[in-house]
Amino acid sequence: MPCTRKPAEAGYDGNTPFPRPSAPARAGIVSVALTAAIVIAPFIALGAGIWLAWGGGITLTDLLLATVFYVVTGLGVTVGFHRLLTHRSFTARPWLRVVLAVAGSMSFQGNLIDWVAVHRRHHAFTDRPGDPHSPYRYGTGLRGQLRGLAYAHLGWLFSSAPTSAARYAPDLLHNDPAMLRISRAFPAWCAASLLLPFAAGWAISGSLYGALTAFIWAGLVRIALLQHVTWSVNSLCHMIGERPHKTRRHDRSTDLWPLALLSFGESWHNGHHSQPNCARHGRGPRQIDPSAALIGLFERLTWATNVHWQPADVLGHHRAVAGKRTLRGPPDSRPAGGQGAAVRRRYSR
Repeated sequence: MPCTRKPAEAGYDGNTPFPRPSAPARAGIVSVALTAAIVIAPFIALGAGIWLAWGGGITLTDLLLATVFYVVTGLGVTVGFHRLLTHRSFTARPWLRVVLAVAGSMSFQGNLIDWVAVHRRHHAFTDRPGDPHSPYRYGTGLRGQLRGLAYAHLGWLFSSAPTSAARYAPDLLHNDPAMLRISRAFPAWCAASLLLPFAAGWAISGSLYGALTAFIWAGLVRIALLQHVTWSVNSLCHMIGERPHKTRRHDRSTDLWPLALLSFGESWHNGHHSQPNCARHGRGPRQIDPSAALIGLFERLTWATNVHWQPADVLGHHRAVAGKRTLRGPPDSRPAGGQGAAVRRRYSR
């Protein structure tokens, strides 16, 4: 079914601010308060953790637990939420789908169905009106880009314009009971994400103090770090970095190597946007992609099948001349088509 563009989007030139809705909705107080708590509490804990570390309130146990929980929940997001459930880059055994979905749900990034819906909408309208977190929302001038950077990183979470799961994630909402149950249990997974480090710290140290420091470092601080790394892909990876691959018109996604390890390969964002359903985002030989490595391990263990390692180059190209993208750099508008148009038709009905 062909997509019908809205007039505001059809006339978008890639430089002007997105048109404002004639009657903007207001976010509910409860929704804003819950979002603020999820965003602010881990960040406050980061300050408390730094203060404790200055006084010796951090142990090797805390660091090891934080690393373990960061890796488990982070890969739950990148491999589970993103590459498996959003883009269907591979097929996983039912038990593995559940494990990855639960691990991602413990990242404090929202329930999995809403996460998938928002990300599919982002691909349908990348960096143009309709994109839920484009840093070009306020135009391409320096002031607009700085304002847009803040919006894409954090401000969009408080937006009053919800993304319809029925429109963008009907497969999970209506045809996947296991994912629906996991999505509805999001508060319980958040509680587990904090209680497990606390319990592990108590069991290992044998003291309440050890449990509390583990709760801060492997719980709240770990959540804060993972949140901001994920949000940086939304913000920084559309403004700063290299653009070696062609994407659709107005799509300004970039590859940002300093975030590659912390984001488990998600910061090879330009490579991802050029071929969204490819299981490997790091397209170059030196582009580290831990998420792709884990999917490869799953494939060797026969836990994953139908892995899309290198799908057909549907944009009709292999590589473009690498370019740099900065805050003041001109937009790089390239022709739309192929898979980008297909994604748009699929999720913009």
